[in-house]
Amino acid sequence: MPRRSAAGADAPLNGVDPAKSDSKGITTCGDSSGPAPQEKIELRKKVTLLRGISIIIGTIIGAGIFISPKGILQNSGSVGMSLVIWCACGVLSLFGALSYAELGTCIKKSGGHYTYILEAFGPQVAFVRLWADLIAIRPAGLAVISLAFGRYILEPIFMPCGVPELAVKLATSIGITAVMYLNSMSVSWTARIQIILTFSKLTAIALIIVPGMIQLFRGETQNFENAFRVDSVQLTGLPLAFYSGMYAYAGWFYLNFVTEEVENPERTIPLAICISMAIVTLCYVLTNVAYYTVMSAEELLSSGAVAVTFAEKMFGNFSVAVPLFVALSCFGSMNGCLFAFSRMFYVASREGHLPEILSMIHVRRHTPLPAVIVLYPLTILILFSGDIYSLLNFMSFMRWLFIGVAVVGLIYLRYTRPEMHRPFKVPLFIPAVFSFTCFFMVFLSLYSDPFNTGIGFAIALTGIPAYYIFIVFNKRPRWFHKLSDSINRSLQIIMEVVPAEY
Repeated sequence: MPRRSAAGADAPLNGVDPAKSDSKGITTCGDSSGPAPQEKIELRKKVTLLRGISIIIGTIIGAGIFISPKGILQNSGSVGMSLVIWCACGVLSLFGALSYAELGTCIKKSGGHYTYILEAFGPQVAFVRLWADLIAIRPAGLAVISLAFGRYILEPIFMPCGVPELAVKLATSIGITAVMYLNSMSVSWTARIQIILTFSKLTAIALIIVPGMIQLFRGETQNFENAFRVDSVQLTGLPLAFYSGMYAYAGWFYLNFVTEEVENPERTIPLAICISMAIVTLCYVLTNVAYYTVMSAEELLSSGAVAVTFAEKMFGNFSVAVPLFVALSCFGSMNGCLFAFSRMFYVASREGHLPEILSMIHVRRHTPLPAVIVLYPLTILILFSGDIYSLLNFMSFMRWLFIGVAVVGLIYLRYTRPEMHRPFKVPLFIPAVFSFTCFFMVFLSLYSDPFNTGIGFAIALTGIPAYYIFIVFNKRPRWFHKLSDSINRSLQIIMEVVPAEY
């Protein structure tokens, strides 16, 4: 299917009544008594530097740093090596973020991975990525983060008993609904709440770092003795520790999903990425130092929720607040993820890879309402029916595969389109090292869990026939086109959305 043109005629769309759209989809003003002031229906540039930083930090920092950093310690074999892994993963994630900073400043379109793969390697590869995101990766990922939110928001109520699973799922459903509603209503309020949630996360991390550093400066260093014991380092486990670390830093790419809404993207995107990654890496390393100052390696490995154990040791009864901070952290990740990947569906629809309704914008709120809510039914269905964690395991390696492909696309574009304007340019060794890292993690997934990885790969490959069925093959009967147009117009009226102007 040919791509839509980025240029379009400016139409007077203020006060649009979708019910008065003509058969060609051109909307007319509801009041014909006089000329109405013209207002362009588009996604507005409301993502400032501070909001960009909050999107990245708020999405990266989820429940993991509060609950279970023990995976890296368990697989690295020593306290010192685990801290090295945390630092190395921060640096490598920065390499990936810098590569995306170049892509985001030379390809000024929203959509993230999908857009960059589309520009470098064409629609077929981009559609396979989109298909995997739509049917599995995004709904399963959102459901997993939301489940953590539901569990930890209820934990203070049910302490010391366990939280019933039904109650967790109901609270999770409320959380998903709230995030969907917020993103549908206002871009500004979504960004403001993301800033508030990001500061709450950093406050929670400060409540761990500051007491830990005080204890460290008082001489509590016994847990760091023999931190780099060679005999305890497990070389076979280091790749798994490395994989866990990279997963903990995942999220640095989400600002690239909303490039078209970023103020002055040539300056804001690189600055936001560099500042965010520096803050996250510093927070992660210092938080782990604080954990090791208060807890021994054995205590950390035996803890079900590291931050809770830390708080019980340092604050006593105040530890009941930790689950609330974890819940707020998860809500921030939910909000940032949905804000970002809804723009990918919006751009994919604009390119003709998804139904046209997903590229439409609410006439008053200027939000991509259909693209925001498209995953809601599937996410709720997965939440109440399937084994979410297995599905996420099936698809997790696909994320790194396509991120690696997107970064290879940067190198490819350097040679095929050298004339492209690149206001921010990184040395080639940075994308080369990072793409190698991504493909190494894909190989690690294939080696460590070939069955589940193979299933995920097979699910993703169903995107190839889907591309030919839904995109290439366009000889559909006339009744199908009439039905499609009728559904599209009905949805426009119900949701009060119109095509965006470019």
